[in-house]
Amino acid sequence: MKILVIGSGKSGLSAALLAIRKGHSVFLSELNSSAETPELTEKLIEKGIGYEFGKNSLDNLSQYDLCISSPGVPPNAPIILELEKLNIKIISEIEYAYLNLSAKVQIIGITGTNGKTTTATLMAHIIAHSGRSVKLVGNVGLPMAEVADSVTEDDILVVELSSYQLDRIDTFRPDVAVIMNITEDHLSYHGSYEQYTNAKWKITSNQIAENLLVLNCDDEILNSILEKKPQVSGGEILETKAKIGFISLDSSKINTMGVSQENGNIVYRTQQQKEEIMPTSYVPLYGEHNLYNTFATVIAAKYLQIRNEDIRDAVASFKGVEHRLEVVRDLHGVRFINDSKATNVNSSWYALNSFEDNIVWIAGGLLSANDYSVLSELVENKVKYLICFGEEKNRLFDKFSGKVKCFLANNLIEATQEAAVAAKSGDTVLLSPACKSFDEFVNFEHRGDVFKQVVNSFV
Repeated sequence: MKILVIGSGKSGLSAALLAIRKGHSVFLSELNSSAETPELTEKLIEKGIGYEFGKNSLDNLSQYDLCISSPGVPPNAPIILELEKLNIKIISEIEYAYLNLSAKVQIIGITGTNGKTTTATLMAHIIAHSGRSVKLVGNVGLPMAEVADSVTEDDILVVELSSYQLDRIDTFRPDVAVIMNITEDHLSYHGSYEQYTNAKWKITSNQIAENLLVLNCDDEILNSILEKKPQVSGGEILETKAKIGFISLDSSKINTMGVSQENGNIVYRTQQQKEEIMPTSYVPLYGEHNLYNTFATVIAAKYLQIRNEDIRDAVASFKGVEHRLEVVRDLHGVRFINDSKATNVNSSWYALNSFEDNIVWIAGGLLSANDYSVLSELVENKVKYLICFGEEKNRLFDKFSGKVKCFLANNLIEATQEAAVAAKSGDTVLLSPACKSFDEFVNFEHRGDVFKQVVNSFV
């Protein structure tokens, strides 16, 4: 079989290497010329993979039997449109990996606009703590294609799934599918909020009655889907064949199966029973949203028949995810928090809502069309000083300078230094940019690392 792989990132490269291991002929096409490195081309040559960088050639596409498209390659890309015109099947790396699993394994698939990385990482931590073999793959950890042909029946795969990855699945079926929440994001790729919602819902499209779908019924969009209001999906009523487990902060919403909080405890209930798993105080992470993340892992863990003691001990020992409300240090009574992973407004809402008040907020990044109005009340009530940086700094300044003291910094380093000077004992310096990082940094990890380096240089 001749396979075309579009994109040379971790996902695309892993898919190409898996296809080679399966005995297929592979060609890799990468539009970004800067992605070409001596190490990468050496590997491609060594493995017998043809390649091109700096273009997606449209010639001779009819020779391919299958295309594996990397996450983020837009559906209106010329090469995608040409492949569709030729009726060549296009799938994601996740779908290709699923088709080539070397054993029947249990799969926990986790998606959502926000919270999926923390939830997936905590899920893998709980499974590992219970003594079972687990691999964290997908949008976090390793690409699924990297491990697909080496898994055994003893393994459990925890797969973090973006809307990009779900958009081109065909047969992928997780035993447990989790949708944490749905808010506007990636609309330049999907074209509309409805199409974005539909892509997220694909996580359950192949599930059967014995599978579990976990939904946050406090989320406005997910609740609308549950109430079968078709306007959220462009006139289409979204359904599932899986049994549904619910998570909510309000225990009265859990009438069948789900996890909520009652009297300071995390409670798992079915129609037959109710179990107190642990006190909510055992959750070591900041913020209400991390209760939702924990609830989702608890219900999935119960599906896997993990003991309550193992769930409780694993949650209590979880250290969180780097760059997501990560405590960098306490210095002279000032707490420095790295939330560089907050690349959209909704993520920063969760971050700001996680602290009481006296926040010195560092925000900004890639120029965008963000609507910051949802943050106004939090900023007025909790933020004492806003330090704006990056291409978006003037829009942030214009939005909030009438509500809170603001400062325009030339870059993140200056912003962090200004925050350290302004903060007093009892304050929290919070880097939660609400923007993507590509104006000044390679990615959000690079941005967070720079912040931590500056903070750790203070004496």
